[in-house]
Amino acid sequence: MFISKSKKSPFFQLTYEVNGKRTTVSTKTTNIQEAYKFMGTFQNSSQEEKQQVKNILLSSFRDEYVEYISATKSKSYLSSVNLSFKLLIDFTGDVMINRLDVRTLDKFIISTFTRTQRGASLYYRTLKAAFTKAISWNYLSENPFKKIKVPKISKTFPVFISFSELQSILTNTKYDFLRNLYTTAFYTGMRRSELNNMKWNWIDFEQNIINVQCSDTFTTKNKKERIIPIGSTLRTLLTNQFPKVIDLDKNNFVFTRIPGIKLTEDFVTKQFKLSVRAAGLDDKIHFHTLRHSFASMLVQRGVSLYVVKELLGHEDLSTTQIYSHLQKQNLMDAVNLL
Repeated sequence: MFISKSKKSPFFQLTYEVNGKRTTVSTKTTNIQEAYKFMGTFQNSSQEEKQQVKNILLSSFRDEYVEYISATKSKSYLSSVNLSFKLLIDFTGDVMINRLDVRTLDKFIISTFTRTQRGASLYYRTLKAAFTKAISWNYLSENPFKKIKVPKISKTFPVFISFSELQSILTNTKYDFLRNLYTTAFYTGMRRSELNNMKWNWIDFEQNIINVQCSDTFTTKNKKERIIPIGSTLRTLLTNQFPKVIDLDKNNFVFTRIPGIKLTEDFVTKQFKLSVRAAGLDDKIHFHTLRHSFASMLVQRGVSLYVVKELLGHEDLSTTQIYSHLQKQNLMDAVNLL
């Protein structure tokens, strides 16, 4: 740390190092004694900031972070957080969080990438988000994950099913309420968590729309509400189910095994997989495939990706662009211009 003069400014400049890199700040004075006084104040404040950073073990930080996000994140996300920290602790040991450097974390990501590419990408995103929170909690002064680049993984097209394959799945589904849930997912692209939390007061039969709502007990993935139009097929299904509900309360769940009891995500997922296997279909088909199928059908019929983005509730268009390869006519039109 030293004082110097530059031709670019009449003021004395203070030069200091941050993570091995030189940084300059103006003292805003032309008096050398005032400049050195500025340096002393600046140095003391920097040391105080360093002393304020608290020490905490990785495992303790994990517990605190999981408790913090448990009210707003899904069970699957919490599981991914716990798994990410477990693998990191297995690799580095249960060390103080501020002892982790970029080199060690880079080795962790690379070693994980050799075993599972998509897993490494998930662990990186999850831990990067956690370490960002560690900064605001004053456990770290900077996020080391921001200096790490995860190797690119090969992108695959999303799996989707046809109408006939949906019918085959429905035929091999045991419960009526699950058949209705799967059909609604196929015709709306709603997420599993949204369908499990969907209540009758979300549905407006006069305007033929579903209002995906946030409440004290449920929030959408991006914490935003949205409107999804109801087509004729889905309207018939829902109106046929509507009168069968005993002592109808519009705060009741639309899809439920026991009135008033919400379906668990694990139950829906496992039952769907059983139906897929009973139908003899590709084991790559998961419940989320119904959402992909909805988007894929729209894109293949010429619907704009911007519209699909709004219907799916994506935060960013780049997420919706995984369906862009289905715009075959656009590609053909482009080539035909040559």
